[in-house]
Amino acid sequence: MAPKVHEAAADMPSIAVVIPCFNEAITVGKVCDDFRRELPTATVFVYDNNSTDDTASIARDHGAVVRFEPRQGKGNAMRQAFREFDADILVMVDGDDTYPAESVHELLAPVLAGQADLVMGDRLTNQSYSSENKRYFHSFGNDLVKHMIRLLYRQQINDAMTGYRVMTNTFVKCFPLLSDGFEIEVEMDIEAIDKHWRVMEVPVEYRDRPEGSFSKLSTVRDGAKVVSTILGLFKNYKPLFVFSLVSLVCFVLGLVLGIPVIGDFLRTGLVGRIPTALLAAVLCLSGLLAVSSGLILDTIVRANRKQYELTVLQRYKRVI
Repeated sequence: MAPKVHEAAADMPSIAVVIPCFNEAITVGKVCDDFRRELPTATVFVYDNNSTDDTASIARDHGAVVRFEPRQGKGNAMRQAFREFDADILVMVDGDDTYPAESVHELLAPVLAGQADLVMGDRLTNQSYSSENKRYFHSFGNDLVKHMIRLLYRQQINDAMTGYRVMTNTFVKCFPLLSDGFEIEVEMDIEAIDKHWRVMEVPVEYRDRPEGSFSKLSTVRDGAKVVSTILGLFKNYKPLFVFSLVSLVCFVLGLVLGIPVIGDFLRTGLVGRIPTALLAAVLCLSGLLAVSSGLILDTIVRANRKQYELTVLQRYKRVI
């Protein structure tokens, strides 16, 4: 059983700082020290995700409570942290020393004031990420995610993939984390927006990894996972929109192929291109099936959303 986070002052909520780590021996000690300095009443947890270096021992020497997560991937580490989490507020931050601990007070302020359920550290608005980050395709992936979110939800997210976040206990316990890897941030963004949680962004300074420290993020592999996650989440959360697009494509292709066949039939009374006619009919029927599937799934999603809201209300009653 996970140890309880020690009680802070009577008038202050308890805070847990969760740092998922994989081979961060170079930086994890400084990250632990920085957050223990900024939040002396908080408990710092390091979730060691099969590190082959001294990450765990260094974190322990610097005052962190170390937990081991054998299932590889940041999503798996955070899933276990969410299950064991019992404080009022959770601070999530990477162990690579790219996020300033001193900014945590600005991220905590909206949550402490009861104005937000999820606060994200925005590295992009102040241009610090673009000036420090040397990996172009990481920025491209971030832009792709936020544009897709804006397309479906009409909501602006400046930094969709930031690893620096503060969230309430209620949000954490109601968040069904399904991702295994770095796509956890995207899943959290979409879940928060789709379920109408109060989301805020606070600009933070970003600094690139120190010399000798290497990113575990694979541009191609993890980028493909993120895109796949986005498409899967959109299918789950916005099925009518997604299946309507599929239906539209099928109908357009069906009409492009079928109109000439219909024209020939009207002129000659014969169907001369039977394979083309069959393909056009199949495409149009597929379009009808797609939009019908979207309507059915949309009804299911709405019912699930109602049940989700009831679950959140019950959670709020327990917290209050």
